Amino acid sequence: MRTRIIAKLDVKPPYVVKPVHFEGLRKIGLPNDLAKKYFKQGADEVIYIDIVASLYQREILFNDIEQTANELFIPFGVGGGVKTIEDFSKLFHCGADKVAINTYAVQENPDIINQAAEIFGNQAVVVNIEAKKWDTHYECYTDCGRIQSNKDVIQWAKEVELRGAGEIFLQCVDTDGRQKGFDIELAKKVVDSVNIPVVVASGAGNLENIKELIDYAKPSGVAISSLLHYDKYTIQDIKNFLKNNGIEVSK
Repeated sequence: MRTRIIAKLDVKPPYVVKPVHFEGLRKIGLPNDLAKKYFKQGADEVIYIDIVASLYQREILFNDIEQTANELFIPFGVGGGVKTIEDFSKLFHCGADKVAINTYAVQENPDIINQAAEIFGNQAVVVNIEAKKWDTHYECYTDCGRIQSNKDVIQWAKEVELRGAGEIFLQCVDTDGRQKGFDIELAKKVVDSVNIPVVVASGAGNLENIKELIDYAKPSGVAISSLLHYDKYTIQDIKNFLKNNGIEVSK
């Protein structure tokens, strides 16, 4: 099975930014410019997360998202600040192929996952999990890795699958932006606990980190940001390395 290589855009409008541990934001560029760049490099998908919409209790900036969608001819996932079925609907009209939800589903109403999956189809509903490690377990966080939920990550992953989510987008607060490698134990636990695709983000510092994650945890996709934003590697560099190491990726 081919592993998808996905470009992740953390957006604090109007800029794509690069946080470390979801904080300390560094401006990278404009979302539509970077989306176009990574599409041309051969990304299998782009995911755009407005990382401050829930935190600031702000409306989703649909026009900005539509501008980015117009640059893409590959699957486009969007998340950040999603609270209603109408938000899902508007995002699909703006060009999103998938919509990711976290804060509202975790903190207020998990039934929105069931409702969205029933209306739009499982494949269009992604649950974004922001995980933080404690001594004996991983806990779900929300609002850009700031707010605790008392929900266990593995139990929540199983629950969202039962509720109809078609994919999990897994981020790790502890490794995000550090470029020291993924939390491969977390990734494997989540991948092994569900039957739906799991995309893993947070931690790529070199090509070996990506290979190690895929070999060990076998995620459906790997989401990359720092390596791409700082021009350490292109999408094609990543795919060529993986192909040369026996990992199946798209061209």
